[in-house]
Amino acid sequence: MEKVKIKLTVNAREYELEVYPNQRLLDVLRENLHLTGTKEGCGIGECGACTVLINGDAVNSCLVLAPQADGKEVVTVEGLGQGENLHPLQEAFIKHFAFQCGFCTPGMLMAAKALLLKIPDPTEEDIRKWLSGVLCRCTGYQQIIDAVKEAAEEMKKC
Repeated sequence: MEKVKIKLTVNAREYELEVYPNQRLLDVLRENLHLTGTKEGCGIGECGACTVLINGDAVNSCLVLAPQADGKEVVTVEGLGQGENLHPLQEAFIKHFAFQCGFCTPGMLMAAKALLLKIPDPTEEDIRKWLSGVLCRCTGYQQIIDAVKEAAEEMKKC
């Protein structure tokens, strides 16, 4: 199979890559760009562990072919903070112990980021709805919801 050229911006950095037409964005992020924060849980779009933002929308990167990201802006969990400074969502997750094994955490953070981009002052119902596509098997969801609420409050101050 012949490779195709794509250009995309990942975490504010531009890339030109040659990828196979059937190569998943998840694999390009992890294998080509070595951004391993995005996790593969199920590979069929059911668990949300691979959630990233494409042009500000949360998507399951296991369901997106890399050529579909051509010309788009992708943000992974590595792109949330600024160097050593954590994003308010990351700080709130730590404060509220909103993770345990950590496998779902990147997906939760990215789904929460998409939510806060669209709804800066979300209700608990909004948070539950927006995070419903990311499954957690360890923590229980209340700490995650509390963390997103607090991060929304902190982000309003900025």
